[in-house]
Amino acid sequence: MISKLEQLKAMTTVVADTGDLEAIAEWRPQDATTNPSLLLKAAGSDAYRPMLDQAVAFAARQGGSDQEQLSWATDTLAVLAGKQILDLIPGVVSTEVDARLSFDTRATIDKARRLVELYDSQGVDTSRILIKIASTWEGIRAAEQLQKEGIHCNLTLLFSFVQAAACADAGAYLISPFVGRILDWHLAHCDRDAFAPEEDPGVLSVSRIYNYYKANSYDTVVMGASFRNTGEIEQLAGCDRLTISPALLKALKEDTGELPRQLSPDNAHSADRPMAIDEHLFRWESNEDAMATEKLAEGIRRFAADQVELEQRVSQLARAA
Repeated sequence: MISKLEQLKAMTTVVADTGDLEAIAEWRPQDATTNPSLLLKAAGSDAYRPMLDQAVAFAARQGGSDQEQLSWATDTLAVLAGKQILDLIPGVVSTEVDARLSFDTRATIDKARRLVELYDSQGVDTSRILIKIASTWEGIRAAEQLQKEGIHCNLTLLFSFVQAAACADAGAYLISPFVGRILDWHLAHCDRDAFAPEEDPGVLSVSRIYNYYKANSYDTVVMGASFRNTGEIEQLAGCDRLTISPALLKALKEDTGELPRQLSPDNAHSADRPMAIDEHLFRWESNEDAMATEKLAEGIRRFAADQVELEQRVSQLARAA
């Protein structure tokens, strides 16, 4: 019998949710995605040390204040890591904008342009780059402008339907709804210790978004992310893309049971009608969704904290050089 992983790959683009070069080389996914948390974890490995050294040296050549050089160094590290990942996969890699810019449209646009320019200076085909931006109102507006410039965006930290609708309305290339973190919130706030996969709140959220997009002919790609178990993945078989950790990829590879398709554009139907999302509606609907509001804020704080820790590690290396 063929594994569930191979069955999944026949209907869904599988993305590796890791910055570990060895894991990416082993699993050979179509695409890969990184964030500050994954880069921080990977930066402790020997495989990343030459990139750290190169990033610090490049930043020193740019001059400017210590903070400006630190910014150059961490941006360069992300790009060098992305370039290495692209050597191992046939598809695209996502590179994240500093989460501390999540409420600043202009700064997000500037940072995205700089990351793309750095990739271009490394000889990378920039059509293989997705710029990862938090799905705040400001982040979505930045993505709207970047998409007009031909810079494809991955809208991350997405927890609600109104975020998804606004991203599609803005013409975002791809969204990353966080399945497992939605489940985490419901387990913490509901009088239950488990959900069956077909009742999982994160699964239901992504299924609704997928069907809304397909039924209304939106081109935005849906990439489920942040999984807690293989049951969630199996319930989203057929989704455009799924980004999966190495541990869950392994579990799917070792399971030879049948994997039925759950989502398909041919069978998509939605009671939700296309809507233009203005700022008032976006903020009101977000305010009414406690889970999405709390998880978005928590996600931004977590990525920002990991960015700061990554900068501290790079700064220590620079001082030692």
